[in-house]
Amino acid sequence: MSTKNKSTPKQTGKRFSFEGKNLSTEQIVRGEVVAKDEAEARAKLSRRQIKVIQITKMKVSRQKRITQADITVFTRQLATMMKAGLPLMQAFDIVAKGHANASMTKLLMDIRGDIEQGTSMADAFAKHPKYFDRFYSNLVRAGEAGGVLESLLDKLATYKEKTQAIKKKVKSALTYPAAVVVVAIALVIVMMMFVLPEFGKVYDGMGVALPALTQFMMNISDFFVAYGWLVIIGLIGAVVGFYQWLQRSPKLQKRVDALLLKMPIFGGIVRKATIARWARTTSTLFAAGVPLVEVLDSVAGASGNIIYEEATQEIRSKVNQGISLTSGMVATDLFPNMMVQMASIGEESGALDDMLNKAAEFYEDEVDNAVSQLSSLMEPIIMVVLGGIIGVILVAMYLPLFNLGNVVG
Repeated sequence: MSTKNKSTPKQTGKRFSFEGKNLSTEQIVRGEVVAKDEAEARAKLSRRQIKVIQITKMKVSRQKRITQADITVFTRQLATMMKAGLPLMQAFDIVAKGHANASMTKLLMDIRGDIEQGTSMADAFAKHPKYFDRFYSNLVRAGEAGGVLESLLDKLATYKEKTQAIKKKVKSALTYPAAVVVVAIALVIVMMMFVLPEFGKVYDGMGVALPALTQFMMNISDFFVAYGWLVIIGLIGAVVGFYQWLQRSPKLQKRVDALLLKMPIFGGIVRKATIARWARTTSTLFAAGVPLVEVLDSVAGASGNIIYEEATQEIRSKVNQGISLTSGMVATDLFPNMMVQMASIGEESGALDDMLNKAAEFYEDEVDNAVSQLSSLMEPIIMVVLGGIIGVILVAMYLPLFNLGNVVG
């Protein structure tokens, strides 16, 4: 049971968390109290018939957005503490109060309060679907039902660590060239708007005819000087608008996801990463004893790609009709032959979770190798392209000076 103090907006002071004994009910209570100092906090609690066992001044930390990385770290910490034998409530207290993100602390304390009032751990997590998806809640529910919560939390932590790592690899593969392109565009715009006009003033004073390449660059520079800020605002607006449209339009998301899978070089990395995530999610849930139809329902939502999400729903429908998982995978034409064969062997041998786990590890290694090769390949290519663009602009700017030198000679 927890005790929450009600404070008015006028109330000011420091926040203290406490653990104490309610002298009326003889129950242990926990909560927070606002006071100028610890002495006043103890006095307030005494008036509420609470004998203080422990009281701690709460740190004021800046509210930040909760990320999946925060959830991953929490899951690993909770799994480690529970495997070490700490009671669930104490483990929640330690993880929540030790977190640097105040938003995460509040979220965990809310979940802790729900559990303390009798809500199952899975249902307490399910109240916050933004951070704990259906897959997370289902796995925790299976652990609670089977009495193996510590083991499944450990598997869940491993799963989230692996998927976070694979996400980072794919993002780095896609982000690096995109970032360089953005920098190149910004550099060209700056040169066109501020550097080239200065050269133009010099050449106007010389009164010489400009070479075709130089004149072409000057014309572009004049355009940017006149409309550059509109171009910049337009580019930013287009990016923001496209992102908002992407978030709200399932059709556009499907087209973008399909395009990502078909892209040269990058498409192979995205596909392998999606398959690795699909295999690991299926393996983790199936190993926990969740029925295959429910497994596929959770896997569809956690696939990270609409094409594979729809394909998984088709597989789920076929499995629900009595068709094997392998046959459903073949019908989608989205899974490589090796993945299908490993799933087939797993179904026949009764070790589907183990075979899918091995498939996940294989494709995660494939993504790792592909990203490493891509990074080593992209760096020189990007440098050559970027250097070429800047080189052409510089040659165009200095070409009249070279021609002038020839004429004087």
